[in-house]
Amino acid sequence: MAKCNAGYLCRVCGRDVEDMVDSDLYLRFILGQVEAETLHTTPECHIRCNPVLAQFIVDDDFQPPVVVTGDFDKRCLDAAHRAAQEQRVTAAWRRLRLMAKSDLPLTEYPLAHDQDAAG
Repeated sequence: MAKCNAGYLCRVCGRDVEDMVDSDLYLRFILGQVEAETLHTTPECHIRCNPVLAQFIVDDDFQPPVVVTGDFDKRCLDAAHRAAQEQRVTAAWRRLRLMAKSDLPLTEYPLAHDQDAAG
């Protein structure tokens, strides 16, 4: 997960993103928001340093949950849309944790559209 010897530094807090399971970049890759060809050039940050996305992770293993206040608070969204986003992002976060322990190729990381809800 390291780029050369410098590692990936969080664009928000400036600390090293040491583990893939903490990577907002790889979470967004699994969600289909980042292309494989741009992983090495896309800025990185910790999942918790992107609270607008992290607030949609709803899992007992993701503690404490991230709460956003203001315009981007998920509680301001339509309930059905909020639930769909929670299901999708949580499934991607769970997949990220599995991928970090696997030997699967990078091309197998993204969720298939029909797996978004199933995880």
